[in-house]
Amino acid sequence: MKQTDTHQANTSQAEGLPMVIFGEDWDAHPSSTQHLARELSKLHDITWVNSIGLRSPKLNKNDLLRVIKKGWSMTLPHTWMKPALTSTPTPEQVLESCDPLEKRPPKDWQPTVIHPLALPFHGNRLVRWLNQKLLRQRIFSRRRDLKNKDTILWVSLPSAANLLGKMNDCFSIYYCGDDFSALAGVDHAVVAELEAQLVKEVDLIVVASEALAKKFPADKTLYVPHGVAEYFYEAPGGINSTCGEPVRPADLPTGGPIAGFYGSISSWLDQSLLLNTAKQLPHWQFVLIGKECCDVSLLKGQSNIHFLGEKSHQQLPEYVHHWQVSLLPFLDNEQIRACNPLKLREYLACGKPVVATDFPALTPYRHCVHVVEHQQADKAQQFAAQIVRAGLDLPAIDHLALERAGLSFIDVVSNWQDIDRMQTNTRQRMARVQNQSWKNRALTIYNEVQRRMALA
Repeated sequence: MKQTDTHQANTSQAEGLPMVIFGEDWDAHPSSTQHLARELSKLHDITWVNSIGLRSPKLNKNDLLRVIKKGWSMTLPHTWMKPALTSTPTPEQVLESCDPLEKRPPKDWQPTVIHPLALPFHGNRLVRWLNQKLLRQRIFSRRRDLKNKDTILWVSLPSAANLLGKMNDCFSIYYCGDDFSALAGVDHAVVAELEAQLVKEVDLIVVASEALAKKFPADKTLYVPHGVAEYFYEAPGGINSTCGEPVRPADLPTGGPIAGFYGSISSWLDQSLLLNTAKQLPHWQFVLIGKECCDVSLLKGQSNIHFLGEKSHQQLPEYVHHWQVSLLPFLDNEQIRACNPLKLREYLACGKPVVATDFPALTPYRHCVHVVEHQQADKAQQFAAQIVRAGLDLPAIDHLALERAGLSFIDVVSNWQDIDRMQTNTRQRMARVQNQSWKNRALTIYNEVQRRMALA
């Protein structure tokens, strides 16, 4: 495993080369690949190919709707949103002069988005061969200018493995953000075969966690943790003209402090822990923001648990700034042990205290996160206690002093110096991720690509 910490880019063979990315659906909630693509768009002309799936469809409502949606998208023209680069300023100049992830409408920048024509039966070798032909023809028919150009091929989903060497690619990258062998709803045997092909043939493997790095050859693996979008470092946006306070999202509940979570509401969320914690803290409001991807009926009946639905990524800081504690209540399973959630650094960038169940990616941030071990018999009680403690957000020494003296929070706050001392934790959390922007992460990858191309 190799981790590069420099963010100074140099001139390179990679400069100006068009990049073809096989990733998730572009209109879905932003993934790490999308954040990196936005930054790399200042250095490369990006063509984005929407997901070709990781499993065969099943006979159920969700899969039927997805097949219909995918089928319809195949009839649509591609989306051309960005002309090719016409000049080659240095990477530092383009990334400093215009931040592609500044606070702006989500659709302000988009790559050329291509809706793929492919059959979702990746376990069949004949289908994979046919998909290769169909995808290649579709991409080059939409981007005729790429037919006679060298490209950089970026693959985020193993199902695109058969496109290696077929896109005029002079350099190839496998970006692995998840442990697909532990991912629910995936054809594991098929994906393992395709991933092995990728690992053997690509020039560079980029992983988002140290646990994932252990799966791959060290000589071609680069560990690049997730980054933070610039707007998470900023203060809340609008100001209420009546009271002079930041505008509070209208759908946030009132009547008590708020503990919040955003992201995919999926099977890896510990619903039992959330429910029992909410019952122990009836005066707290628990907010969940995101798409419901599993059965959440266990939580729906609890009066102080609120589902606010999906929000754009740019809206999320406005919610975090108005709740007291951010949550990471995950189950302990293989997928979580290999994950490196984007929201961990985003929570810290907003400065709010974080309460989490334990998982390996917390290690570098453990000193500024309230962590609850999975093995504890009274886990919900401990999780609730940590939420209350995090809500006060006093330095650790103050917690100890209060407990020993039998005092409350109100007893020790008497002036602005006390308030400033309390804000020390907020500043420390923000400082911990201050230099971990997606821009820096993108330059780390760019530098490694240029280094390897120069050695080839």
